[in-house]
Amino acid sequence: MRIACVTSHRDTLNSVRPEAELFIGLVASGLDVTVYTQTDSVYAERMAQGGVNVVDFEPSGKVDRQSIRTLRRYLQSGAYDLVYSFNNKAITTANLAAFRLPIKVVTYRGQTGNIRAYDPSAYLTHLHPRVDAIIAVAEAVAESLRPHVWRSQRVFTVYKGHDLAWYTDAPSSRVSLDVAATDTLVTCVANNRPRKGVSVLLDAMAQLSDLPNLKLVLIGTGMDAVTLSGELQRRGLSPQVRLLGFRDDAPAVLAASDFSVLPALKREGLPKSVIESMAYAVTPIVTDTGGSAELVIDGESGLVVPPGDVGALARALRRLANDPPLRHRLGTAARQRIESTFSVARAVADTRAAFDKIVAVS
Repeated sequence: MRIACVTSHRDTLNSVRPEAELFIGLVASGLDVTVYTQTDSVYAERMAQGGVNVVDFEPSGKVDRQSIRTLRRYLQSGAYDLVYSFNNKAITTANLAAFRLPIKVVTYRGQTGNIRAYDPSAYLTHLHPRVDAIIAVAEAVAESLRPHVWRSQRVFTVYKGHDLAWYTDAPSSRVSLDVAATDTLVTCVANNRPRKGVSVLLDAMAQLSDLPNLKLVLIGTGMDAVTLSGELQRRGLSPQVRLLGFRDDAPAVLAASDFSVLPALKREGLPKSVIESMAYAVTPIVTDTGGSAELVIDGESGLVVPPGDVGALARALRRLANDPPLRHRLGTAARQRIESTFSVARAVADTRAAFDKIVAVS
């Protein structure tokens, strides 16, 4: 089976690694895989060493005629059985480039929401009539898609694969985080958008004033003093919260934490920060939205609370702050869960099985 994958690998190593290792694993499984992406990307050399044919190509826009013509020539000359595209520019370009070609068209969907049958823009991407199948990163994502696609049986769930060997960052020092050795450290890594629920988290922390040694570290775009200092002052949280903003070493901060929290309100796929927390055996608190509750089994590998529920989140924070043995037990199970359920090997096997079914349909 010959597979063309269209993607962008301009991001950091940790961001592109699961996808790139999937391509390498598909080659090892016996597929002929060509990846159309930037040849100067951080993983291009590793993919080439793994037997992946890497071609320098990146669509210039969502509907760029030259990009469509170029990709169409590649698809025609490669005699591919299937083209699999990963982001909106790649998906739109591949959908249009594959017009009337004898090739299966597959798209990747990484989060819930924002796909509706009444939205014309959706017909450029996942609802385009040329799309034969969609691979969703979590079952929650698949379920959000099925009511809106005309062939719901063609929506497959494949968890993105990870390897514990990737997570070796030395924990950040407490001194560098302005946190005492005797403090209990909880970390939230997210970009500060309304749907990430940061205000809910701050409201929950405000209910825990009797736990002065519980320190919250906020990391991500918009998690800075310019954006949030007023919110902290209004709630009286300035002594308890550290605002670090965007950090390249977020995994190292997670590794230094006693537990983590992601208070998202909606539109989650498989959050990278939760996976990183689990890989470092740091117990996560997540909300029951998107794929977070598929990553975390409540009471076994972390705690799951309803999205937007300040009281429930405050109780979960208090529970972990007051119970180090529970944190240890849940964190150990969280790491084991990444190894057993969210491995690269499983992602490769599930993707290969989906491809076999998609190609077999006439």
